[in-house]
Amino acid sequence: MLILKIFRRHEWDAFRKAGETVGAPVDLADGFIHFSTPAQVTETAAKHFARESDLVLVAVQADALGPMLRWEPSRGGALFPHLYRPLRLDEVVWDKSLPLGKTGHIFPEGVL
Repeated sequence: MLILKIFRRHEWDAFRKAGETVGAPVDLADGFIHFSTPAQVTETAAKHFARESDLVLVAVQADALGPMLRWEPSRGGALFPHLYRPLRLDEVVWDKSLPLGKTGHIFPEGVL
């Protein structure tokens, strides 16, 4: 199963340069990297990135992350994937731009 992470462009650029990331400031504060499933990602974008454009949507294969990926209750009790270690660039399956349109973020075709 693919899980998704939204990065601000400067976070994505830093991740690409370093080869790994511990995530955004919210991830550092919470002690894990937040991911969403395809069914959860539109709400994540609307809630946490409502007015932000120039975002990057990154897909990772959940099974490849090993035991440090945990599914834990979050919004409304739904289980969300949380990674308790740095994410390596070689674990990224694909990355795509996530622009902001007039009615919200424009997700790449086939993602949702």
